[in-house]
Amino acid sequence: MPSILAFAGSTRRQSFNQAIVNVAAQGAREAGAEVTVINLADYAMPLFNEDEETELGIPERAQAFKELLIRHDGFLIASPEYNSSYPALLKNALDWASRKGETEQVMQAYRGKVAGIMAASSGGLGGLRVLVTLRMLLENMGVLVHPNQKAIAKVHSLIGDDGQINDEKTLTQLKKLGADTAQLCAQVNSK
Repeated sequence: MPSILAFAGSTRRQSFNQAIVNVAAQGAREAGAEVTVINLADYAMPLFNEDEETELGIPERAQAFKELLIRHDGFLIASPEYNSSYPALLKNALDWASRKGETEQVMQAYRGKVAGIMAASSGGLGGLRVLVTLRMLLENMGVLVHPNQKAIAKVHSLIGDDGQINDEKTLTQLKKLGADTAQLCAQVNSK
């Protein structure tokens, strides 16, 4: 059974991207994966600075986030789109987790892992442009990104008063992305 870490590149209350990653995580669970859903707000870390890392080491919360990535076989990541790319919050967390500890291999948090990526926005493209840059970043770090990706447009119209996605078509698409990611994780880990 593959293990998947699910998170959004947003810490905003009522985050659209947290809402969609929660649904994808449900799809992965239904496909047999063990899924851990986190909020990056619980892993606040300073902006990456190599001088500070040399002097003080990896911050505790950055190390905790990296250890979560290392312990899981794959990831479900939902990212907002800021100016056609990912937000600094997400990039900073991924950068800290890329740092090599004394007993670790280079890019241990990423190499050989699988990811399913998605985005949501109230705009007409649904964050489609961020998926290009996020895929490129993850693949450059050694992550196999599933070709099935989702950009959920006008997401504000698909969410109920409870902050959850309530559109059946969108629920089906996101659950399939989660299930597809879980299945790819299982295939990669069986080799």
